[in-house]
Amino acid sequence: MMPGKKNRAPTRSQLELVLPATSANLGPAFDAAALAFGLFLKVRARTANEFSITARGRDIEICSPVENHLILTTYREVLQAEGKPVRPLALNIENEIPIGKGCGSSAAARLAGIALAVHFGKLRWADSRIVGEASRREHHPDNAAACWLGGLAVAKMSSTGEAQVACLTPKGKWPMLLAVPDAALPTEEARRVLPSEYSRADAVANVQNSMLLLAAFVQGHRDGLASALEDRMHQPYRASLCPLLPVLQKLSRNTPGMLGAVLSGAGPSVLIFLDGKIGADRARAQVLTHLRAHGLKAELIATAITKQGASQGKAWTKRRS
Repeated sequence: MMPGKKNRAPTRSQLELVLPATSANLGPAFDAAALAFGLFLKVRARTANEFSITARGRDIEICSPVENHLILTTYREVLQAEGKPVRPLALNIENEIPIGKGCGSSAAARLAGIALAVHFGKLRWADSRIVGEASRREHHPDNAAACWLGGLAVAKMSSTGEAQVACLTPKGKWPMLLAVPDAALPTEEARRVLPSEYSRADAVANVQNSMLLLAAFVQGHRDGLASALEDRMHQPYRASLCPLLPVLQKLSRNTPGMLGAVLSGAGPSVLIFLDGKIGADRARAQVLTHLRAHGLKAELIATAITKQGASQGKAWTKRRS
């Protein structure tokens, strides 16, 4: 290697992406907010003579097949819509994100496909267009915004179909414990149990709690977080499909050091916010004991809010510098 060439930007024939898992809804912020946390989908891509995938990590049976792969399907569709040639890619995927369990796996995959199309198709898309494209494909922008931009994202779709996003960096550290059950829950099934109308009292309560939740993150105030996480719009209706939720909500209300529990996205995974003083190992032991007592089990993953979204990844940043 010649001197001075070690840190050069990736060529157009290759790209590396690191996309974080996300948790949407956060209790009362239903379809309006999401946060990025420290589990990742890592994708390395290079041009090739034909499409291929090498995968390792979680849910390898979903990540490995080339046919109907969400990343490659999105990649093809974006390039075709833009009138660009579809260059075959060889993908190397390392996945840590539970698929189909409320952790933003589809948003991460769609964003990966869009980013690959932008890079290999030489599209000059800004972050806002990338997030907007993913949001239209996901039908809501919260997960897409948090995954691409990191931290805490508040988002909505405008009347013109564009994503409007505000990204915030939560103050201080926010350790969490993610409880992941064995069975997945399709988002469509989780949405079918929701009512078509809500009472004024329920709507007002959720607006109030979501504002208090936002303030807690911005100010770093953990006191009262459990109250701010209360929701009347989706969790009461999804509890029957997500048996971990009521059990872990009760535990968090009665356990010092546990600040509150909410569905991650549409479920069935549950996100537990922790006081840093309790420690992940101690919290994990308490959760496992409580779940066993109720005849339940789950994989428990210690994690935290991450400030870095896919757009701040080293390779993507170099690509645009």
